Amino acid sequence: MNPAVNPISTSLSPAERELFLSSARSALMELWPSATTAGAADTGLLGRVWDLAAECGWFELGGAGDLPAAVALTAELGRVACPLPVLDGYVAVRLAGPLAWLADGIAAGMVRVLVASSDEAEMRYADAAPAATHVLMLPEHGGVASVRTVATTRPLPGLAAPAWCDVTPGEEVVQLAVSAGQVAEAVVLLRLGLAARAAAAARRTHELAVEHARTRVQFGRVIGSFGAVQQRTASNQIDVSANGLLIDEAVRAFASGAEGWPLAARLAVEHVRLTAATVQLGAHHTLAASGYFEEHEGPWLFRRVHADLARLRALRDPAGEVADVLIDDGQHLPPVSADAGGERFRAELLALLDEHATGDPAQPFGDGTALRDAMAGRGYFGMGWPAAWGGREAGVAEQVVLNEEVQYRRAPVRDALSTVMLLGNSILRHGTEEQKATFLPRIRRGEIRFCLGYSEPEIGSDLASLRTRAVRSDTDWVINGQKSWTTNAHVATHVWLACRTDPEAKPRHAGLTVFLIPMDTPGITVQRHTGLSGEISCTVFYDDVRVPDTARVGEVNGGWRVITDALAGERVTMGGVAAIMRRQFDDVLAAVRADPARYAGPHGSSGRAVLGRLAARLQATRVLVAAALMATAAGRGAALEAPMAGVLGGELAEEFGEAVLDLLGPEAALAEPHDGSPVPPTLEYQLRLSLMYVIGGGTNDIQRGLIARGLGLPR
Repeated sequence: MNPAVNPISTSLSPAERELFLSSARSALMELWPSATTAGAADTGLLGRVWDLAAECGWFELGGAGDLPAAVALTAELGRVACPLPVLDGYVAVRLAGPLAWLADGIAAGMVRVLVASSDEAEMRYADAAPAATHVLMLPEHGGVASVRTVATTRPLPGLAAPAWCDVTPGEEVVQLAVSAGQVAEAVVLLRLGLAARAAAAARRTHELAVEHARTRVQFGRVIGSFGAVQQRTASNQIDVSANGLLIDEAVRAFASGAEGWPLAARLAVEHVRLTAATVQLGAHHTLAASGYFEEHEGPWLFRRVHADLARLRALRDPAGEVADVLIDDGQHLPPVSADAGGERFRAELLALLDEHATGDPAQPFGDGTALRDAMAGRGYFGMGWPAAWGGREAGVAEQVVLNEEVQYRRAPVRDALSTVMLLGNSILRHGTEEQKATFLPRIRRGEIRFCLGYSEPEIGSDLASLRTRAVRSDTDWVINGQKSWTTNAHVATHVWLACRTDPEAKPRHAGLTVFLIPMDTPGITVQRHTGLSGEISCTVFYDDVRVPDTARVGEVNGGWRVITDALAGERVTMGGVAAIMRRQFDDVLAAVRADPARYAGPHGSSGRAVLGRLAARLQATRVLVAAALMATAAGRGAALEAPMAGVLGGELAEEFGEAVLDLLGPEAALAEPHDGSPVPPTLEYQLRLSLMYVIGGGTNDIQRGLIARGLGLPR
């Protein structure tokens, strides 16, 4: 027995699981020190790693039902390019049922089992076969499964290291009766394990590339300062983060017994399948020659990622691909990160929304006044605030549910929620007691409608360079300047205005101050412009606008901190595109289900592949939005999570609009589709609006720059 790691027999608590994983990681590194020639290419080490795993209780996880630990272990194996089949053992123990001797043999390492889901006579492309003793052959659609000895293995030299093998089963040891449902669950779990391992290997390569970009000097500069490297690294970080969150979401759903966990797992697998190779290749571009030779981890991780993705494609899901499940089974995307409290609140919120729904698609809640008043009366605006300021001190899960359901139902209270996220939260952090007493009650009642006074004619995303001046005049400030692209300035009650108060400050952002000013203040002139979506955005002129010092939010010349806090909230709000896209996605699904052959084609068609990609990317955006909300609620500012949610959400909106035209044809380009058409009338508007999600909170190029700097890359 390895003294560093104790075997387990019951599901672990989160703290116990972390201790278990930490000790398992240390023990693994002693035998399989890194993804290099000393490890990944040596089949003899696999047997010793299997012994270690048995001693440490890794194959007891199936009996304990501890999928979180099993998947986390699989990810650790992926990081060192080790193909030990932990999920095969997990699945086999679950299927062993009353055959305690079989489950005990697997847990003890006496029965080293691989699982094959196929009606063929042999197992193809098997990992770790030279160290295995048995194969569990599952009938593809349920029936009698067979545990057989491994008779022969035939190595298949190629990409995989250690090499795959074709396995010929030998003597039958025992038969198991398995239902179609059990086989389907087993395949979903096996595919999730492959995806987790591939994602972890790609993530490890990405981490190596980030470290390389921080230190490698070329042309007299650290390469992480090059724009191309920053953009590529940020894109990789988005996909790496989304993959991890999606896998965690699937594992959580399984552990909680959620009915939709298989779809959550399929979405995670699909997203990994779409992105892991791109992450791996992008990381290698950054590593360049340093990561090409086999003394480096990169080549072995490259082999692991691509080998696991190839096996994913070969391991067929009996239910089909993601789009097949959505179209044929009538399923919808599962909820994200909603605990019991979140689900209770969802029921409460949906009841209120149903109570005020009109049934009119054009105005689902009338003018929204009655709904806004009802939500304010229940404390929904600012529900995460302290009770002393009228909040409900609601948890993150409830706030995620509120944001998502309001957007999904197209409830006309989005401005009130945005005001809470940007103004309310910033005033709580930076406002005076007088400002809190003046504004927080009005925000909580949904009475304030604001606009953002940031961008200027020559200043878009580079807010540190803004020129609008605020000059002290006795106890007041006098403001002069011009702001551009100020959405809804023509209907706003207040402007959240960033001004330069110290033109000599170094660095530039050190001389900024933020003011909250009524829009009817003398000297403010608004000029309207109509955007591609039909939305009104404005140029706003400030000519000798005099405001009292009480309009200042935060310290003089301390506005950058206020701005960055507010921008984090803005980017979370921009990330709310995920909920809008989910509604659009469900509308598209309804149209496709009305005539699947016409709009999606048969199983395996390109139309279904497009729909599956949209579903996976949409779910990825949703988990990033939830992560950003959690980070913001925890006071961390969502420095990475918020721009990642914004970038992916914006790109999804553009991709969604283009894909819908491909799927549904010209009807999707009409504001009023023909009578009898299943195509909803909102899709063409969303395509026109999609550009705003990419540029509205700072262009995606700038957002990626923020992500890169959040990873430690230099300016």
